Amino acid sequence: MDVSFLGGPQPQHGVGVVAPFDFALDRELWRWVPDDVSLRLTRTPYVPVEVSLDLARLVSEHETLRDAVRALGASEPEVVAYACTSGSFVGGLAGEQAMCEAMTAAGDVPSLTTSGALLAALEELGASRIALVTPYTESVTQSLEEYLAEAGATVTGRAFLGLTRHIWKVPYRSVVDMARQAVVGAADALFISCTNLPTYDAIPQLEAELRMPVLSANQVTMWAALRAIGVHAVGPYQGLLLQPSQAPDAPPAPTPPPAAQAPGAHPQAQPDEQQEGWT
Repeated sequence: MDVSFLGGPQPQHGVGVVAPFDFALDRELWRWVPDDVSLRLTRTPYVPVEVSLDLARLVSEHETLRDAVRALGASEPEVVAYACTSGSFVGGLAGEQAMCEAMTAAGDVPSLTTSGALLAALEELGASRIALVTPYTESVTQSLEEYLAEAGATVTGRAFLGLTRHIWKVPYRSVVDMARQAVVGAADALFISCTNLPTYDAIPQLEAELRMPVLSANQVTMWAALRAIGVHAVGPYQGLLLQPSQAPDAPPAPTPPPAAQAPGAHPQAQPDEQQEGWT
């Protein structure tokens, strides 16, 4: 059969992703990615350490990052994203900047991290008062608060699970419950930390219920990486993706049927009814 008439495959933008060895949410990252972009993922070497500040330091060592970026080089990514929140905030602002410089030097392509992407997203939204949700222990959560404080942001409330393993198994219900606990003050936005914590389908539900932008680690990472190459992340009912910087010709988010809700949604909290107040 002659298939030459198909003319494909279509050209693809390449986005390199460096993730920790235990990262289990590859599919979630892809959900923010349009069809003309391919993710090229690699992982840091395994170390027998549970989620902690020690692990965050180990998976963000510069030599580890350089090796990972060099491994991605053969696939010719246009940008490289380090997809780990704790690994990129554990060294503070200076540490995050040094990580980006080390990755950029190793691959000769622009590089970014999840924590750096978070700050860019907060700036995009004009948000400085943050409600915080994490799956981490208290010490790791406190380190994130210190990173945000160094960047000029105030944490108005927080909730954390205290987990040291199997974070990718946390259900959406637990994420939603934590968010409700964290939003206790006058927050401009909610941030859900950890790239290994599932959030994609919970974001529209929470934005509708809480009436504020909801950011997550994987969301801001993909948003920033795609923006770096002039591409816009996709995802319905996510305030960050509806900002003025979105391309004018980008397709609007589809309108769900009246009965469609994310798991755990309150019947009265429909996403299309509640976005106008802050987008």
